[in-house]
Amino acid sequence: MKLGFLAAAIAAFLGLVAAAGYLLIEATPSLATTVVKLPDASFTEPAGNPLAGPDFARADAAPTAVPGPAPSKAPAMASEPADMVDPAANPPQPVATAPRDDQFVIKRILPINGPIRYGEWHWDESGAPAKGALVMTVDLEARVLSVFRGGYEIGATAVLLGTQEKPTPLGKFPVIWKKADHYSRTYDGAPMPFTHRLTNDGISIHGTKVEKGYASHGCIGVPNGFGKKLFAVTKLGDVVYITRGKRIGKGDSLVGS
Repeated sequence: MKLGFLAAAIAAFLGLVAAAGYLLIEATPSLATTVVKLPDASFTEPAGNPLAGPDFARADAAPTAVPGPAPSKAPAMASEPADMVDPAANPPQPVATAPRDDQFVIKRILPINGPIRYGEWHWDESGAPAKGALVMTVDLEARVLSVFRGGYEIGATAVLLGTQEKPTPLGKFPVIWKKADHYSRTYDGAPMPFTHRLTNDGISIHGTKVEKGYASHGCIGVPNGFGKKLFAVTKLGDVVYITRGKRIGKGDSLVGS
């Protein structure tokens, strides 16, 4: 009885072992198939860039196609670029310039024949406007002072100028003080009639005897008769332009001359 029970137990055990072996053999191919069939994406990042994996550096493996950057689509040209714009479509605009003030444009030059000699002067207000901007010009090279009103030359004279040691300055100078009967405090009370002071250190236009061979201490000396005429038409603030060798003529502007 015991022998029969033992034989039955052994037979049952062998049956269980056979069944388990069968199941193990059937499951292995399924697992192997699952590993082989893993998709390539298991070795890629979500964006598709390959990671280090079994076939990443294998020479005989087909190269993994890595998508390159998508070709950029040329944007539709709403307008031509700046370097292709038709000049006729957008012509360059002229640069705006400040209009010249007509009262400073030379409209007349006194008809004087030849150079003005020392002691010589000219004055003619006929045809010139009774009112208008008054401008005086002095050319150190020509040694001539001219007077313009409203663009019309009304006076011109030869002048005495400073020396190299005490030169007549260049520049733009307004009349800051004037006196008809003035005497110098610096030069022993020397008469300086019809004075128009231009600088704080005493440079002035004033009457004197204008002769060849004489010079001033920087002032502009005019004949007394001319000085009297000049004094009658000027006012404080009228401008004197002192230049060297700059020629101006009809149609030119006196401003900045």
